[in-house]
Amino acid sequence: MHEILRVAEATLAAAGVASPRHDAHTLAAHLIGTDPLTVRLMSPTDLPATFHHDYAELISRRAHREPLQHILGTAPFGPLTLTVGPGVFIPRPETEQLADWVATHLGNTPNPLIIDLCTGSGAIADYLAHARPDANIYAVELSPEALTYTHTNLDPLGVTIIAGDATNPTLLEHLNGKATAVVTNPPYVPHTTDLQPEVYADPPMAVFGGDTGMDVITRLIPTARRLLAPGGVFACEHDDTTGPDVVKLVAEAGLRQVTQHQDWAGQPRFVTAICDSTD
Repeated sequence: MHEILRVAEATLAAAGVASPRHDAHTLAAHLIGTDPLTVRLMSPTDLPATFHHDYAELISRRAHREPLQHILGTAPFGPLTLTVGPGVFIPRPETEQLADWVATHLGNTPNPLIIDLCTGSGAIADYLAHARPDANIYAVELSPEALTYTHTNLDPLGVTIIAGDATNPTLLEHLNGKATAVVTNPPYVPHTTDLQPEVYADPPMAVFGGDTGMDVITRLIPTARRLLAPGGVFACEHDDTTGPDVVKLVAEAGLRQVTQHQDWAGQPRFVTAICDSTD
């Protein structure tokens, strides 16, 4: 089995895949129905009859830079496994930090009302629903394709899913001034053509935020501001080049304690703030 995995890893490395060893082992484990560590210990005689053919096909798909998560049909997000595929943004590990910050900041606040704008696969809403089973959570998504995955991941949790535009000034008007937390991972990447091929497999409307990356964030902040209750928290992920711009807009919207947070790589990644009043 070692030789099979070695050849697959070399194929993926030659194709420019960022994590060839991880992906080669994960795809083998996926086919066999076990974990990557067990795969490494298996004998070729233990493999299913169709393994070599099926594995070669999966390695070829990955070598052509089809996202690993699309091949698997799932993506990890903290302790969760989300259903994903073409048409929905694949959640990234950096967003786990934002979701965890919100869960931690809510503390012992009873029955919080949480609104997740641009929810996509529902990753943040799912994370918070598991962290706070007592929460009343709304998840907003515009894309019909993405909403298929939103429903798959969130319907079992009782999250209220809204098909709508997070920048709509009338969105969820009945919740104005009531939200304990408004959280968002919006489209924020500046338009560019030099990203990894896997990024372009995500729907462009979920990735790119105009030439500066700020188009959606700029129009979304007023929505968050009007939905927040006094003492409510706002958390917004952003591109590593636009942190100061997001901080400035959030402060100008009247939110306080505006704080810039870094991701695990030390890059500015999300901004948080507190709503002090309903003014």
